[in-house]
Amino acid sequence: MGVTKPATQRPRLPSVGRLGLVDPPAGARLAQLGWAQQDDQAHVDLLWSLSRAPDADAALRALIRLSESLDSEWKQLNAALLTERNLRGRLFSVLGSSLALGDHLIAHPQSWKLLRGNVKLPTIDQLQRSFTECIDDCAGESSGVLLRRLQALYRDHLLVLAALDLAATVEDEPVLPFTVVGAQLADTADAAMAAALRVAEDTLCAGRTPPRLAVIAMGKCGARELNYVSDVDVIFVAERADSLSARVASEMMRVASAAFFEVDAGLRPEGRNGELVRTLDSHVAYYQRWAKTWEFQALLKARAAVGDRELGESYLAALKPMVWTACEREDFVSEVQAMRRRVEQLVPADVRGRELKLGTGGLRDVEFAVQLLQLVHGRSDESLHVASTVDALAALSAGGYIGREDAANLTASYEFLRLLEHRLQLQRLKRTHLLPEFDDEEAVRWLARAAHIRPDGRHDAAGVLREELKNQNHRVSRLHDKLFYQPLLESIGPTGLQIGQGMTSEAAERQLAALGYEGPQTALKHMSALVNQSGRRGRVQSVLLPRLLDWLSYAPDPDRGLLAYRRLSESMAGQTWYLATLRDKAAVARRLMHVLGTSAFVPDLLMRAPEVIQQYSDGPSGPKLLETEPAAVARALVAAAGRQTDPDRAIAAARTLRRRELARIGSADLLGMLEVTEVCRALTSVWVAVLQAALEAVIRANLPEDGRPPAAIAVIGMGRLGGSELGYGSDADVMYVCEPAHGSEDSRAVKWATMIAEQVRARLGTPSVDPPLEVDANLRPEGRNGPLVRTIGSYAAYYAQWAQPWEIQALLRAHAVAGDAELGQRFLVMADKTRYPPDGVSADAVREIRRIKARVSSERLPRGADPNTHTKLGRGGLADIEWTVQLLQLRHAHEIPALHNTSTLQSLDVIAEAGLMPEDEVDLLRQAWLTATRARNALVLVRGKPTDQLPGPGRQLNAVAVAAGWQGEDGGEFLDNYLRVTRRAKAVVRKVFGS
Repeated sequence: MGVTKPATQRPRLPSVGRLGLVDPPAGARLAQLGWAQQDDQAHVDLLWSLSRAPDADAALRALIRLSESLDSEWKQLNAALLTERNLRGRLFSVLGSSLALGDHLIAHPQSWKLLRGNVKLPTIDQLQRSFTECIDDCAGESSGVLLRRLQALYRDHLLVLAALDLAATVEDEPVLPFTVVGAQLADTADAAMAAALRVAEDTLCAGRTPPRLAVIAMGKCGARELNYVSDVDVIFVAERADSLSARVASEMMRVASAAFFEVDAGLRPEGRNGELVRTLDSHVAYYQRWAKTWEFQALLKARAAVGDRELGESYLAALKPMVWTACEREDFVSEVQAMRRRVEQLVPADVRGRELKLGTGGLRDVEFAVQLLQLVHGRSDESLHVASTVDALAALSAGGYIGREDAANLTASYEFLRLLEHRLQLQRLKRTHLLPEFDDEEAVRWLARAAHIRPDGRHDAAGVLREELKNQNHRVSRLHDKLFYQPLLESIGPTGLQIGQGMTSEAAERQLAALGYEGPQTALKHMSALVNQSGRRGRVQSVLLPRLLDWLSYAPDPDRGLLAYRRLSESMAGQTWYLATLRDKAAVARRLMHVLGTSAFVPDLLMRAPEVIQQYSDGPSGPKLLETEPAAVARALVAAAGRQTDPDRAIAAARTLRRRELARIGSADLLGMLEVTEVCRALTSVWVAVLQAALEAVIRANLPEDGRPPAAIAVIGMGRLGGSELGYGSDADVMYVCEPAHGSEDSRAVKWATMIAEQVRARLGTPSVDPPLEVDANLRPEGRNGPLVRTIGSYAAYYAQWAQPWEIQALLRAHAVAGDAELGQRFLVMADKTRYPPDGVSADAVREIRRIKARVSSERLPRGADPNTHTKLGRGGLADIEWTVQLLQLRHAHEIPALHNTSTLQSLDVIAEAGLMPEDEVDLLRQAWLTATRARNALVLVRGKPTDQLPGPGRQLNAVAVAAGWQGEDGGEFLDNYLRVTRRAKAVVRKVFGS
């Protein structure tokens, strides 16, 4: 018997499901193309190639449309797809990645032939020649035909580039480097703009010599790292800035925008409000006199791209040297930081996590940091005079300004994010930087496959992309934090920290100065002291400092902040929780740096109440700084003092809790967690508690042998204490009232109560490292010349017979705050007869108040003070508003009971409701009071001591603006707003006082 040969096994076509096709009509579409019936190896390979497209269904739908568009010529393409592996890889990758390029192929079906064979990217000369030939071929055609032909040619060039860029996802062709793609896109843009310029010249200069015009490419085009879809930023330079030059430039922009991409000239001098075309001399004059820092930063990427080459090179030769001196400008740091804040604010919070460009850890973080380092060091190092971000990173690494490993990691992250950006833009040829929603499984899977991402065994492609994005964003954020500071630390740290050649001391000082440090040498000493500590503390500081210093650089006074951080760290050397908290809780560290770099008041408190730093973190219901109730603190303060028998120990205990509460309030205020009215109420609460604790402690220490006090004592708060409107620098204005105990004579009671009052004032006024505790009783009857303590009867008799208008006015703020509560209330009932008489105060008293106000305004302002910016006694300041409210209370409180109120703001509300003043005028007074109070509090927070005078422009004013919660760009804007608000309020004050 013969041997029977086994039958040859025929290849089996993969099922629709195995091909990754999910559209229900997918099988019918394959049949329509004739691919579902054939089961030879060529068709099997063809289908597997299709399955590797980023979106196989999209590719199949486009192929159906392409077959219909080609009609009888489809057979040629179909045959080529079966035999030409590279062709199908390129075509399927494009159709599965870009709906827009698929549409282009449908409209121009013969363009598929561009993807056949040994496809290479055209050179710049070939690109320019293709556009020139297109224009020549369209001679005599309408402008509409010419634009359509140019657009098709430009899309053909994009098609070829995209096919080579994407094909690695389908047929494992070599991956086209990101830098090559960006450079090719820029070259294509140059050729396209040259064509647009020629069309503009042909249109407008028929029979005339075209004007000499140079087109300077800016931004990504200038750096030859262009996106697939991007506005192309340009600046025009003309030999003569005449109307013809301007018309040619405008027409060039119109043609290019219609045929290729948007051309944007918004980076020109004066932006969109400036002339479109300037001469070289005009450009130079503008940059020498008017240009902002960001305009010099933009010039980093300037490149003569199109038009008159000699004129373009002259422009660069004249302006590029100015770029490298920009960091010496007085406002360099503030402008750079303001620009960074503006960019961050452009991103809505709800999409920040999906923003590739402007989100945290995104492309702008890399570009901004690299450009800033170039500006700082480029004057003395010409190797940094490069335009592209990748080249700049390499140069910064080679120069020792960035660690080599950091530069490599940052470059890798940047290229990965740019790759995703390219893929997103290719899909519809729309400018976008927004990632798909992470729960959109299909969209994420498509992006992953388009970006050459493969499953890794634990995750599918979409899962790998999610993890990779998280890792890359985190890495960029981390590297951005250390980018400016790690080389500095390596230059001053122990030998074990140094990597590579490091940064010279001159470069380190230059970099610190550019980052906002006015004393860079001193700053380096502080940094050295921190990182060169022995053992674990030095190592932890070396890890912490890059991020901490980055946050400090955004504070108004990084020099003072760094010194405060060093002092705080040294005082906390024995507390293990301190560095661990800063290392593990970013929110705590960031908030602490803001406080240290803004305030002199709070850091001194934190040195002695460091436990408040632990409250900088967030709890389940919000910031822990807000979890403490002022009333609870007041009770704890009084109770702690009450446990001490010695009055000095009792007051020391009260000071400890006051210190902690002041640190908490000041911190929350600086961090924008408290409104100014909440700050005032909290400060009043702690002052009242201190008074109560001190009064009780002194009484306990001075009881007679029988243990019964000779008198009851009450403390009446006056001024801002009575109105619960105390600021950080406010004294406690008080009056003391006593009532003899049963069987005690008035003289003995008053003598004993006076001793108590004097001891309270003396013990609280004892010099201390804490903010002062000054008790002021000068608002009592007869002022300094009157007795310190009176009985209720004595007060009643005095006010009935001798009360002066200013004393009546002072009583408007009287409120019982400490001591015997029942006695305090009886005093207020007595005072009501004087401050709120049934028939109102006399006309003579009102005239006297007006006279005194005029005298106070002219006489009490300190010598040398600016009346426009003195927050208390200046124009439209606190005194103006409070006197206005009190005058209206004196005139109308007898008929409007709601005006029986010690609060300025609450009284203003009543004044508006009662119609005593127009609502808009009341609002002007309210805004002025709030503005002046914020400013006055901010002055103390920043300077660390009471003051009422706003400083002039400079670092201290910037710090006051930040401490006051100002949301603008700088202190100058804050001051302008203060002057505007108080000027308007002063007009209302004059109207009420008739002056």
